[in-house]
Amino acid sequence: MFGTLLRFYRERAGLSQESLGAKIGFSKSQVAMVERGERPPKGDFTPLADAALGAGGALTAAAEELTFSRVASWFEPFADEEARARARYEYESNVVPGLLQTEQHARVVFSGACPPLDDEEIEALIAGRLARQAMLTRRPAADISFVLELSALHRPIGGRQVHRAQLQHILEVGELRHVHIQVMSPERETHGGLSGSFVLLETHDRRRLAYLEIQGINYLVHEEPELGTLFGRYGIVRMQALGPEESRMLIEQAVKRL
Repeated sequence: MFGTLLRFYRERAGLSQESLGAKIGFSKSQVAMVERGERPPKGDFTPLADAALGAGGALTAAAEELTFSRVASWFEPFADEEARARARYEYESNVVPGLLQTEQHARVVFSGACPPLDDEEIEALIAGRLARQAMLTRRPAADISFVLELSALHRPIGGRQVHRAQLQHILEVGELRHVHIQVMSPERETHGGLSGSFVLLETHDRRRLAYLEIQGINYLVHEEPELGTLFGRYGIVRMQALGPEESRMLIEQAVKRL
């Protein structure tokens, strides 16, 4: 709503996003992201825009009521369901899943984003990721399962110390009775997850959802037959992976080598 109000006053003043940005010392893309609700107004953006657009204090007053989610707007519906879900299943081929990441690991991941993020965005994304991890310890407990490629666990994100702490954290999370962590054997020649990573949910009211992401392109899947295919595929992947005990031994061996 703040973005809508900003756009209203900007268009009433006959200014483009680029022209407004030039007047207040911000880029066109920053103005556009504020209008779309993708970024909060930073620093003196609001008072300068209020004055430049002749809003008479309306933008300043509206900014006092602003709250911003710590996850992307397109992810909010899934994040809301995830927080209350009965079950969550994830197959990950390239990186440590967000729910298992330490703060230091997450900071390195977000700091290496392309295009780069500013410090405020990085801190907000880290806070959102850590907040989502409350699902691991909430009550009632959800049934949580991960199937991970060993290559995702071997990449030394952040260097030796950060990587060691990350693997130890995964071992600690795996001790929770409702969390099952499995590793796909690197010796397996083929398996059901070769087409990419995905996350599945059984919601609190027993609906099913899926989330897929590749190169910043994201999909929420909530219709059949795609859902049935993904849930069936996860069952196959889970069956083909090493068991939890053998998987734990592999991760422990990786820690000892660091």
